[in-house]
Amino acid sequence: MTAQPPGEPPAPRPLQKEDTRDLGFGSRVARASRRRLLNQDGSFNVRRRGLSIFESLSLFHTLLTTPWWVFHLIVLAGFLLYNALFAAAYMVCGEGALSGIAAASPFERFLELFFFSVQTSTTLGYGHVIPLSAAANILSSFEVTAGLLGFALVTGMMFARVSRPSANIVFSRHAVVAPYQGSGALMFRLANRRSIELLDVNVAVTLSRFEGEGENRKRRFYELALSRESVRIFPLNWTIVHPMDEQSPLHGTTREAFAASGAEILVLLTATDETFSQIVHARTSYTGEEIVWGARFSDMFSVSSEGTITVDLHRIHNVEPSTLPL
Repeated sequence: MTAQPPGEPPAPRPLQKEDTRDLGFGSRVARASRRRLLNQDGSFNVRRRGLSIFESLSLFHTLLTTPWWVFHLIVLAGFLLYNALFAAAYMVCGEGALSGIAAASPFERFLELFFFSVQTSTTLGYGHVIPLSAAANILSSFEVTAGLLGFALVTGMMFARVSRPSANIVFSRHAVVAPYQGSGALMFRLANRRSIELLDVNVAVTLSRFEGEGENRKRRFYELALSRESVRIFPLNWTIVHPMDEQSPLHGTTREAFAASGAEILVLLTATDETFSQIVHARTSYTGEEIVWGARFSDMFSVSSEGTITVDLHRIHNVEPSTLPL
């Protein structure tokens, strides 16, 4: 070993294979966090602070990923606000700025101008109300231009939402520890909710748990070997199996020891969407409360008289006691 010259900072420690098993959480987060790292819905338990709402907000990403009902609600609210602002601007132009207004009260006038704004922004134009003054004509011209751009943006966003490939994978709510080849195995199930086929499906499973006592207690990560890590096609459900044999970090682990170590099973899935030929992702995790010991999954298959295999996805979460000892 070469001696370190005096007065120089110590050489950085070479990156070890163990350093790359934390999936990118980093040693500080892995050591300090006492909550689960990954929620069952795939979101991470890490918060970002120090940015203003304008720095952290990505409107395009929000509109692209938000649920459909929220997206339509945002579009509707923007449409109403847009026309309300232009209706108020037309009122500022004065009573003689537009012809055909028969309202008797300011509120009725605002309503007429609101619907005139709707007709203008959509280029519908029934012709009942006509702008007369220069200010009203300039304002209506600007509104038509802005309205066309707005509808184009909304249309493009809807197309982007529809055409964006995404995985709609359902994971079983619980994992099980069941008898397997003379010992035991950790198992969970997953299935594709969509009729679109997924190709080259790969699953990586990582065990995260605390080891040691006191100040030496640290979170460790272990890659779990699977009986099968990938499938070429994915028409049915898939039960992921990790044998808890002598090579497994879970070998000999009990339910109590698993819970006491704050263990968490992290699941990452990648696949190719057949329609778009693009990679899609899904992820989830299981903690001690979400693992059933000494159980097995209920059967999901049935065969018709014609020999057609049917998979009941409603039963993907069903578990039952195992008749064989661990």
